Amino acid sequence: MSNMKSLFAIEKKPVRGLMAFEWVVMAYGLFTLLMVLVMFTRLDHPTGMIWDRLRLLTVIPALWAVYRLLPCRLTLLARVAGQLASLSWWYPDTYELNKALPNLDHVFASFEQSVFGCQPALLFSRYVSSPVFSELMDLGYASYFPMIVAVTLFYFFYRPQEFTRMAFVTLAAFMIYYVIFVFLPVTGPQYYYLAVGEDRIAQGIFPDIGDYFRHSQERMVSPGWSHGFFYGLVEDAHNAGERPTAAFPSSHVGITTILLLQAWHTRNRRFFWTLVPFFVLMFFATVYIKAHYAVDAVAGLASGVVMYVVLYGCSRRIKAKGLF
Repeated sequence: MSNMKSLFAIEKKPVRGLMAFEWVVMAYGLFTLLMVLVMFTRLDHPTGMIWDRLRLLTVIPALWAVYRLLPCRLTLLARVAGQLASLSWWYPDTYELNKALPNLDHVFASFEQSVFGCQPALLFSRYVSSPVFSELMDLGYASYFPMIVAVTLFYFFYRPQEFTRMAFVTLAAFMIYYVIFVFLPVTGPQYYYLAVGEDRIAQGIFPDIGDYFRHSQERMVSPGWSHGFFYGLVEDAHNAGERPTAAFPSSHVGITTILLLQAWHTRNRRFFWTLVPFFVLMFFATVYIKAHYAVDAVAGLASGVVMYVVLYGCSRRIKAKGLF
């Protein structure tokens, strides 16, 4: 009961303005709004994209206003949750912007071939096709959103003094990845292999398909045990929000790397080691289900470490300015 009461306890020194994690989302929204205006004639639904951004951006001051009326931990959680929820819109929106640019999958598939001498995404599920392994891979991939929720709530309940810092690092990383995805139109094997044909891919032929994905969103059905529970979850999630975008680097691997480092930062080793198996499964699952090239996963791991170090360092300066 005391814990419930603490959620509604009025904060003695509430932050008066927007917090750092809200400013990064606001900055991304305004930056892409400017892009829509510049690329207006090259986009399919520019007017709708403008209005959608304006509506999403009004959520930020609306949640701030609720917090100012009742400055407590629960309304603070609502501010963070509101921005995390908006990611489900910002992510597929990267496709609406980058499809106006020429596709670069042929470059990354060729690089993959030069590094590994083959296409790991093409061969992985073929050589390891047991239902048990398939379900483990899909479990790892499906753990992405639960890991975000788990780390967010752990900080909220057990590290409240660093809760908004955690939110800043996580949301800023998402926004950085989305900027990369806007300017780097790579769709990944599940789209590119289908567009080109797996036979040609197996022969090491990686043609430049130009603006093919400007008019097509068709993707391959995920490999694996189609009757599996976690397979169904992954397919449902892909059908609901996946687009031919956001392949390099893998934000799934990058964000979960950052979440894992944040879990380590809590000094709760039990919590950290609980997440490690899901992270490992996630890393390999991105290639197994053909969502990413292997180089995407490696780049996701490296970029996640770099982003965590840089953003955590930035958060110290931001905290000194009272934006947490």
